[in-house]
Amino acid sequence: MSDKVVPGRVVVDTDEEVVVFLIGMHVNKFRDVRSWVPVWLGMPRMLKELSRERGAGLLGYRLLNGGPRSFTVIQYWESREKLYAYASEQNMQHRPAWTAFNRRARSGKGGVGIWHETYVVPAGAYSTIYNTMPPTGLGAAYGVAPVGRRAHGAAAPVSAPQRG
Repeated sequence: MSDKVVPGRVVVDTDEEVVVFLIGMHVNKFRDVRSWVPVWLGMPRMLKELSRERGAGLLGYRLLNGGPRSFTVIQYWESREKLYAYASEQNMQHRPAWTAFNRRARSGKGGVGIWHETYVVPAGAYSTIYNTMPPTGLGAAYGVAPVGRRAHGAAAPVSAPQRG
């Protein structure tokens, strides 16, 4: 990710479907180091691997710290199919890490929790705006364009669904 500020108002430079994958961990018991350290160390290895493997489908990611116990990674993928292919590939970092996590989780200690959510957002169902920012979020993953060139900015907001 570049720290170079893009001047003015810009929006995401894509008209495609967007796949957003959120994954995180929560340390439940700091003293149970054997349960959470492998999870803590596993994610950077996976992100490094995915960054090297351009065809794997990861477009970009952002790390978030939710305090001393919770950590989240927001990932942007080319497609749900590429995300699922990576998750199940035996020769990549994720599958063995997932198998090892499940083996440790069966011990019942509960020292660490993990979670993930996948969102497939159809083209035209999202809105972005960046004002005098370094490339961030979807803008870092897909690139940015001036507001007038794309319809994903503040000029064309996506309305929220009505409840009730």
